[in-house]
Amino acid sequence: MNERITAAFADVPVCASVVGTAKVADFANAASRVGILAAVPVGQLAKIVPVLTGLEKILFVNIDSCPGLATDRGGVDFLHEIGATGVVSTRVAPIERARAVSMLTMHKVFVTDRSNLNRSLEAVKRSRPDLVELMPAPIIPWMSAQAREVMSPFVAAGFVTDRSGVAHSLAMGALAAASSDSGLWSLTRSQLSAGEK
Repeated sequence: MNERITAAFADVPVCASVVGTAKVADFANAASRVGILAAVPVGQLAKIVPVLTGLEKILFVNIDSCPGLATDRGGVDFLHEIGATGVVSTRVAPIERARAVSMLTMHKVFVTDRSNLNRSLEAVKRSRPDLVELMPAPIIPWMSAQAREVMSPFVAAGFVTDRSGVAHSLAMGALAAASSDSGLWSLTRSQLSAGEK
C-alpha cells in the first residue's frame, strides 16, 4: 500500500470527486487531501491541476472523462507534465503508462454482475494500481472477502451521499469513500467515531 496515500487518508477518509470546474474551489478549501478531477476539458486542466497540487492535494485525473484528452500514452504524459499526481482509468494501458512515469494510479471498476466482477478482478491483477475506485459502493457487502482483497486498497464510490455512507464504506474495508458531495470533503475520522453532526 502506498504510504503517501495512506497518510493522506489518515485524518479525512474522503476522496473528493470533483466533476467539472464548479467545485474546484470547494476542493481547494476542503480538508480532504485526495481528489479525483473528472470531466474537465483538456484546455483547462493545465490551469487547474497546478493550483490544486500546489496546495499539496493528491490529485488524480480521470483520463477517460476529460473532453479532448486522449486516453493513450500521450494523454498520460501530458498529465504528468502538468503536474497531476495520478491517473484514474477503467483501462489497463493508461494505468501501466502512468506507473511507468512514476505517477500514482487508480483503476476504476464498475461491478454490475458476477461475470463483470470476474473480468474486473483479472484487470486489476494486470494493472496493479495503487488504488481501486470500486463502484457502486452498495455492492461491496455482496462481494466475497477474497474479491475485496484483490481489489484492495480500494476507495468506495457511487451513492456515497452522507456520513453513514462513508462509515459503511470504511466498515466494509475501504481505505476511504469517494463522494461528489462537497459537504463530506472535510469529514474526519474522529467526527465519524463521535457521531457528530
